[in-house]
Amino acid sequence: MWAAPTALPDTRATRYSGERGDAYYVTVGSGNNRRRERRIRWSPAAGHVRTFFDDVLVLASDTLPRAMVQHLEPWDLKSALPYRDEYLSGFRAETYQIDLKGGWGLAQNIMAPRIDDAIRADIGGDEQRIHQRHVTYSDVTFKHLLVPVWVSAYRFRGKAYRFLVNARTGEVHGERPWSVWKISLAIAAGVVVIGFFLLLVARS
Repeated sequence: MWAAPTALPDTRATRYSGERGDAYYVTVGSGNNRRRERRIRWSPAAGHVRTFFDDVLVLASDTLPRAMVQHLEPWDLKSALPYRDEYLSGFRAETYQIDLKGGWGLAQNIMAPRIDDAIRADIGGDEQRIHQRHVTYSDVTFKHLLVPVWVSAYRFRGKAYRFLVNARTGEVHGERPWSVWKISLAIAAGVVVIGFFLLLVARS
């Protein structure tokens, strides 16, 4: 099992400044070189957005690869129960290795892309530039959560490969050996198919 402090910012207000880009097209060149080019007209943009987050999970363990654990999501958090010692009877549980301050920093990194998406949507246009953002947090709470993960490994040709299982949903993710010659064969087959297709197009 792994421990995760869960950040629940109720609302997040972000003031931003940036630029909105609106696309337009011009015709350049002449004769056979005549063509249309896409250009962007930039104008200043500023405003604020509010984004709601609930149950932002942060892995509080350094034992398991963070990216691998994230593939086990989503977790059935609505079925979470208050902690009782008997739930861990016969199992090993790992205490958190990242403190509250460190966990909050990681949670901010997780939420940042969604904030940027909200800003870009608010700016509008065809393209957007974000120059500055000022985030205000409110109603932030934390929970310490234990979720069930089966951890196992197998050995292939002298090398160990680890895999994880979400013991609630059955989602599996892990490491696997790769066959270089099979990958090379697949690439070569793809090149042959593309070449054959181009030959047929040329003949037609």
